[in-house]
Amino acid sequence: MIKLGQTLTQYRMLSNRIILRVMEIDLVLLSLLPILILFIIHIHKIKNTRRASSTPPGPKPLPLIGNLHQLDPSSPHHSLWQLSKHYGPIMSLKLGYIPTLVVSSAKMAEQVLKTHDLKFASRPSFLGLRKLSYNGLDLGFAPYSSYWRDMKKLCALHLFSPKSLHSFRPIRENEVAELIQKLSQYDGDEKGWVDRIKGTLGRLDKKFKELDLIYQQVIDDHMDNSTKPKTKEQEVADIIDIFLQMMNDNSLSFDLTLDHVKAVLMNIFIAGTDTSSAVVVWAMTALMNNPRVMNKVQMEIRNLYEDKDFINEDDIEKLPYLKSVVKETLRLFPPSPLLLPRETIESCNIDGYEIKPKTLVYVNAWAIARDPENWNDPEEFYPERFIISSVDFKGKNFELIPFGSGRRMCPAMNMGVVTVELTLANLLQSFDWNLPHGFDKEQVLDTQVKPGITMHKKIDLHLVPMKRKT
Repeated sequence: MIKLGQTLTQYRMLSNRIILRVMEIDLVLLSLLPILILFIIHIHKIKNTRRASSTPPGPKPLPLIGNLHQLDPSSPHHSLWQLSKHYGPIMSLKLGYIPTLVVSSAKMAEQVLKTHDLKFASRPSFLGLRKLSYNGLDLGFAPYSSYWRDMKKLCALHLFSPKSLHSFRPIRENEVAELIQKLSQYDGDEKGWVDRIKGTLGRLDKKFKELDLIYQQVIDDHMDNSTKPKTKEQEVADIIDIFLQMMNDNSLSFDLTLDHVKAVLMNIFIAGTDTSSAVVVWAMTALMNNPRVMNKVQMEIRNLYEDKDFINEDDIEKLPYLKSVVKETLRLFPPSPLLLPRETIESCNIDGYEIKPKTLVYVNAWAIARDPENWNDPEEFYPERFIISSVDFKGKNFELIPFGSGRRMCPAMNMGVVTVELTLANLLQSFDWNLPHGFDKEQVLDTQVKPGITMHKKIDLHLVPMKRKT
């Protein structure tokens, strides 16, 4: 009995110790419960935050206007660049009610223009662009579709191919020669020549009816000339002649009309003439602001072609510094600083963020080309950087994309660059340049811009050509 009692006593003592230990554990668990609850709440918040942040960061939009109040209408590329410094290289905002994505780094641009190019290949349908493009019948502003693909093939074959580029060479050289001849009439005249190299046909603020009349006149001239005898030079058919001939061609997947021809003319005038002239003006502005570079590029041309009155396209290939000047101009002053807007076709994931269909997309080529991560002294006009670098503007190096990249890259890039190089070479070969007497240098050579898709100087460039003494 004594042993049994001792056993029971020991059992009770053990039970009490177990109960006490359990109570201690319970107390510990109870004390940890608030922490556990807070931890669960924290995890829940993180999940919600991740769900909320599936859209890229960006400034909070206002009702109706979205983030329009944060953009300078004359230089939205600069406003977006400033916002990207706070919100990052991939940023979301709203332009009115339109969800918009802005890309401001080479890495993110590669994601949009290369990795997910097809998903970003369409164009938004803006009222003004629809009007200018004859309801999307052109090549530049048309939405991504089978029609756009067929039109691209047509233009690539007859307008932008190397063969076509070469065939139009006499026309380009004749036009530049006429320009130089006209400028020679203003030798030293401070009143006679004011910004003659600046394009006017391609301004987007032109009324549609005025543009339509111009296009119709061009078409009428071609139709009238088709029945007249041609000189050897006139026998070269241009894109308008080819389109007119194909209007009765049943092999196309669409019926070619005069509106299609006018839409392509719009691309040539606005995307070609306007942008090329703008780049020449920016190049002359940069050279006037940098006498060292002006002297160096003129010396390169004149030392090599001292006795030549006209620099042709073959000569250009022997002028590497001139080509670097053009590249540096395109870097600092891309003709379309935000490129042409794109629109997503379907949802996709960029850098962990979900981008929904029908999102308006801008690639800030201007900001990317001034990113100190990619460029030393990015604000300096220094063409020598391209002498020692293989970076080019042909869509493979995303730190320099003045013409974009991928499917919607500017198809007229080669034609535009050749035109700029040819024009600039002859302006620098034939003339020395001065500011008109009494003009304020800082004002004339200011680099502020006008509103518009194409980046033009806000203040017109006033220069006096002084015919070079030979």
